[in-house]
Amino acid sequence: MVKHQKHAKLQRPNLGAFARNEWALLGAPCGVIQQLARDIAIQLNSDHAVTFIDERHLKDGPAPVPASEPFQARWTKHADAVELAERSMPNSYSAKFQLRSSDIVLVNGNHFLAQQQIVCVHPKKTLSHKLDRLTQVVGYWLAPDVTEIPAYLKEHVGNANLPIWRSGEEVELAAWLKDKMLADRPPVKGLVLAGGKSQRMKRDKSKLAYHGKPQHQYVAELLNATGVEDVFLSCRSDQAFEDAKIALLPDTFMGLGPFGGILSAFRSDPNAAWLVLACDLPFLDAQTLAFLLKHRNPSKVATAFYNPETDFPEPLITLWEPRAYPRMLEFLSIGNSCPRKVLINSEIELLKVPNLNALKNVNTPEDYDAAVAELKVQD
Repeated sequence: MVKHQKHAKLQRPNLGAFARNEWALLGAPCGVIQQLARDIAIQLNSDHAVTFIDERHLKDGPAPVPASEPFQARWTKHADAVELAERSMPNSYSAKFQLRSSDIVLVNGNHFLAQQQIVCVHPKKTLSHKLDRLTQVVGYWLAPDVTEIPAYLKEHVGNANLPIWRSGEEVELAAWLKDKMLADRPPVKGLVLAGGKSQRMKRDKSKLAYHGKPQHQYVAELLNATGVEDVFLSCRSDQAFEDAKIALLPDTFMGLGPFGGILSAFRSDPNAAWLVLACDLPFLDAQTLAFLLKHRNPSKVATAFYNPETDFPEPLITLWEPRAYPRMLEFLSIGNSCPRKVLINSEIELLKVPNLNALKNVNTPEDYDAAVAELKVQD
């Protein structure tokens, strides 16, 4: 008997209890853990967004909204920050929504679980009764005057080669966390947008030949040359590509143009960054793509080129990070399906394009004739 599938089987992002990159600090008094988290964040927050998850202690943090107040949440503006107090704690879903812009999440492991753990060895605390929290220990931090890791921890954790940081080595600990985050950054996949109806061109733009082959094939080869993990051809479900030498990725978000193609790519793999290229860019070159990848910033929603002719970011030569997926869905939920507006209203890495001609797109038969003539002159 086939088991009934109640819900759609979707690819899920690789998130822990709170975020992609999360580490619990546990095994020391809460005040020590709070200071350790602050010391780490000081080293990282100039380049990366660090969040600390902690229980509210009596003298710490904003007071929750009292039941007598009519507000669900209260925003209090200070000179340089906005304090948010909510009536109820976020659940496991809303916490992930709220923390998706965080690069690193540090967790007070005395109160909350996290995917990975850094064990703090402190004379005033023992973890002998909390060993079940140690599921993926990545290192130890030793408090002042502590010289050895207790035998019970060595026996439980088992890995004798884990790094050890001593009190005063928070700079080294922060550097290790940063290197780990960068090493685990999402892989890049390529997406050639070929699902447009080419109404102004009056024939399929993806099959025009500027370089002796269909343009979708040429762009795919450019992507392959950059060393991205896989390349896909974004298309409508009713399109035929008998000559396609790359995998097709039909739209699952219908009627949304390029926006739907990008969302469909993230739906197929929400754990990849997607280097998205339109198929109407005959002057695009390998050097421009290499420049984009070299200056990738995984801490942003996307890395894109500034187009001086439009005075806006160029959305269809853009490296979209996994955090762009929920951001785009937010825009869709308020009735907006413009990739450019997502870029304009999000934290992005905006680059000056080394070859301005690479941004030139071709939409009409007249544009096509002019592009072919220009490319002949260049040859």
